[in-house]
Amino acid sequence: MKKHFTRSIQTLLVTATAFFSTASFAAPKQLYIYNWTDYIPSDLISKFTRETGIKVNYSTFESNEEMFSKLKLTINKPGYDLVFPSSYYISKMVKENMLTPINHSKLTNLKQIPSNLLNKDFDPANKFSLPYVYGLTGIGINTSFVNPDEVTGWGDLWKEKFKGKVLLTADSREVFHIALLLDGKSPNTQNEEEIRNAYQRLTKILPNVAAFNSDTPELPYIQGEVELGMIWNGSAYMAEKENPAIKFIYPKEGAIFWMDNYAIPKNARNIEGAHKFIDFMLRPEHAKIIIERMGFSMPNEGVKVLLKPEDRVNPLLFPPEDEVKKGVFQADVGDATDIYEKYWNKLKTN
Repeated sequence: MKKHFTRSIQTLLVTATAFFSTASFAAPKQLYIYNWTDYIPSDLISKFTRETGIKVNYSTFESNEEMFSKLKLTINKPGYDLVFPSSYYISKMVKENMLTPINHSKLTNLKQIPSNLLNKDFDPANKFSLPYVYGLTGIGINTSFVNPDEVTGWGDLWKEKFKGKVLLTADSREVFHIALLLDGKSPNTQNEEEIRNAYQRLTKILPNVAAFNSDTPELPYIQGEVELGMIWNGSAYMAEKENPAIKFIYPKEGAIFWMDNYAIPKNARNIEGAHKFIDFMLRPEHAKIIIERMGFSMPNEGVKVLLKPEDRVNPLLFPPEDEVKKGVFQADVGDATDIYEKYWNKLKTN
């Protein structure tokens, strides 16, 4: 998402080898993609260009809010052909008539997406979106410092013994999500009193917080700068490969589930190319590359047989079904977004 991965703003132009047919020496068509940083390996983009003759112009955003604002400003101009919003922004963009329906008949690899990740409340029948990657936010610990038996849920991050040792993500909805869960409230509440109470709970964890990090959250764990806290499953997967002492815990209250999705903006200039790119990325061999290099969970039925045996059963890459059922997807909270941001800004200035 965040989720999905919030990083410094950067824009890069991926220019792959030009493709020329025997009948034409015209420049290849363009495909404008707007995505989170480090979400697609550049060699896959180059391969897509070699196969199709479509040059990819790849720009990045650091948050759903930034992506949404930019698309709103350019809604009446030729814009991006493919964007990757998180789940709770899909419904928001549909309500504001910002997306073009996806033509499922153009996707020969649509069958690769598991049915349990389709037809979610934010986009019934997946008319406007399809899942690209999904994941969850749980608890990371460095077992060199923390006994795994001491940490079973979100509430343990408040323990006084962990003063100055906790990492929280730099994501308002995720951080408020855990406080609302502990208060017994919906993480998607729009009630200001409930959000304010969650803020009060979060002020009590501040002495424990060493960092708010959604850039490369695995690094503070690997480098020993933090001992426990929030972490994405993909980041935990990559961290554990480098330092086996880093472990991931599914909190007893439930993990935070998120999904980042393919979506075609209303003002897309190359809708055909967008469909070709989605279909290209749905190939199992491409899902394998993304899993192994980036640690993301890929919604792809054919990818498991291509992975190493230990990765096929790794609960970081493929969350157990009972944890999926326990977890809560973030939803659009409408105008209450401003309430969350108000209390988030107060929290960060404390």
